[in-house]
Amino acid sequence: MPESKVHNVIIIGSGPAGLTAALYAARANLKPVVFEGPEPGGQLTITTDVENFPGFPEGIQGPELMNLFRQQADRFGSQTLYEIVESVDFSARPFTVVTQQGTYRAEAVIIATGVSARWLGLESEERFRGKGVSACATCDGFFFRDKIVAVVGGGDTAIEDALFLTRFTSRVYIIHRRDELRASKIMANRAFQNEKLEVVWNSVVTEVLGDDEVGVTGIRLKDTVTEEEREMELDGLFVAIGHLPKTAIFKEFLETDEEGYLITDDVKTKIEGVFACGDIIDRVYRQAVTAAGSGCRAAIEVERWLEANQ
Repeated sequence: MPESKVHNVIIIGSGPAGLTAALYAARANLKPVVFEGPEPGGQLTITTDVENFPGFPEGIQGPELMNLFRQQADRFGSQTLYEIVESVDFSARPFTVVTQQGTYRAEAVIIATGVSARWLGLESEERFRGKGVSACATCDGFFFRDKIVAVVGGGDTAIEDALFLTRFTSRVYIIHRRDELRASKIMANRAFQNEKLEVVWNSVVTEVLGDDEVGVTGIRLKDTVTEEEREMELDGLFVAIGHLPKTAIFKEFLETDEEGYLITDDVKTKIEGVFACGDIIDRVYRQAVTAAGSGCRAAIEVERWLEANQ
């Protein structure tokens, strides 16, 4: 049975965007309810060293950073629930949010479910995540100074990541399953003109090599034409084959683009009282600090909207 209480605002997601929204909403005395979802803390909880978040000159572990986010929001009255949202109903106010444990209602909703990186699906890849395998070049490239890395992918994102990594590394290989890049011509030309970059054509990664202490030491490649396999020595592997926005449960009510990101006017969706923030609306930056900034904006917009509509 639905609970009788109607909350001021429900926040779906507990990464930097969701928890920043919770902090600002709590400080506005809105008593937000946060549903943590299947990945409490978001993608930063599977990140080891975070050195690019302001205020931590020595760096901080991803899980520790997100725990501090949560503690700060809770200090001001945010309520965090370890529940997964299964469905929503935005057809009428108060809005309805259904989890495995129950049904909740709120005057406003902030969506901060984020995205998940597309991975290769290899057991060895999962084993070395955070130990040389990454899906965020701008987050982790600094750790590979003067080392050899590879980027898997052939689109603009992969090329952008590879070009970024040349600032730190001694060599960057682009591993692409075809004989032609999917990236735009201007991006492809930049790659071809960079002396630190080399494209490995018609190849897929079949295994990530390494050990638990050292981390990644190489990869095993398979030629998509000849099916021959070979090994390549590396210090790091970056997977850049896209992201999966977590928007499935919202598509009945909200618009998404061709990749699944929510379409918004800044943080406002087409439904009055429903807002979105963080990576779920960000196809470009996908950084913790930018996600936190949009979470702040979403909470302030909710506060203003509730004042005008209650």
